[in-house]
Amino acid sequence: MSPTRRPPIVGRFQPEEVALATRNSGMPLEALRYDVTPVGLHYLLIHFDIPEGDAASWTLELGGLLERPARLSLAQIRALPQKTLRVTLECAGNGRAQVSPRYPSMPWIEEGASTAEWTGTPLAGVLEAAGLRAQATHLVFSGTDRGIDRGIEHEYARSLVLDEAMRDEVLLVHAMNGQPLLPQHGAPLRLIVPGWYGMASVKGLAKSEAVDRPFEGVQQALSYHFRREPGEAGVPCTHMRVNALMIPPGIPDFYKRSRLVEAGAQRLRGRAWSGGGTPVAKVEVCVNGDWRAAVLEPAAASPWAWRGWHFDWQAEPGEHELACRATDAAGAVQPLAPVWDIAGFGNNAVQRVAVTVR
Repeated sequence: MSPTRRPPIVGRFQPEEVALATRNSGMPLEALRYDVTPVGLHYLLIHFDIPEGDAASWTLELGGLLERPARLSLAQIRALPQKTLRVTLECAGNGRAQVSPRYPSMPWIEEGASTAEWTGTPLAGVLEAAGLRAQATHLVFSGTDRGIDRGIEHEYARSLVLDEAMRDEVLLVHAMNGQPLLPQHGAPLRLIVPGWYGMASVKGLAKSEAVDRPFEGVQQALSYHFRREPGEAGVPCTHMRVNALMIPPGIPDFYKRSRLVEAGAQRLRGRAWSGGGTPVAKVEVCVNGDWRAAVLEPAAASPWAWRGWHFDWQAEPGEHELACRATDAAGAVQPLAPVWDIAGFGNNAVQRVAVTVR
């Protein structure tokens, strides 16, 4: 069956989009107050079904171009050297619902990002013990999550070039925030690739295969590419783009989510991050078109995690629009409006918050 792309949509959300939004979940923006997102508030994107995974019988198959192919139990993986990393993950489709026409998929607004502490063993050590052959150039990671996308039935699988996969911070993870992984977060074993969009961190990880050519699976070759026109080869989604989000101040209108704030001194707070381990250099806050510097809080405990910021605002009665934007150390700045992408990937346009001050 040849792959097919769904046509873009203008206007009302379709029932299929609403169904995706009810089975997946974003992080409520008020949870930006936590350095580490509580497990139950961490965003979720589940491609097909939540796989059934029994920790006692689970194995990870190591195959392909290896001198010593192996099958490791979860107990064997836990017995290897362990490390815990604080990592911010963001869905590559975060912000898709702000783009028109939009690609019919999970209709993220801004909530597809969170930070957790992930515990596991470095992938590099496992592969070194298995003996990578000289011909190996890529590693393919396959989960047990199986379904149909683009008209093609497949297991969710992604790959990394060897140099990327062998970074010390790429982990085979079995715990999140100090507790065993929950089923929806990839139990009993998943990959975590810090600095990358979340699609690289394969859940329910069952197989790692060393190969000598680029992987052509659906989720690698056909999806997760930045494309401006249909038919383009596009540029693969890899490192997260620089981004910042504000904790919405005051109290919300239940339906519209507009905010009601008391007049006087208000401290606006939020988080900022960038991909590839690039630190955030500055954050700015805009009040009714006037951009001013925010205060960056002390650097995060990990180079792979978001960083806090705050801005003191003297709120005057009336209607206001607040916004925030980050700049990273490489000079990348958030755009004021979404950059067009046919699938809605990588939208890091500034967040805007409508506020009524009373």
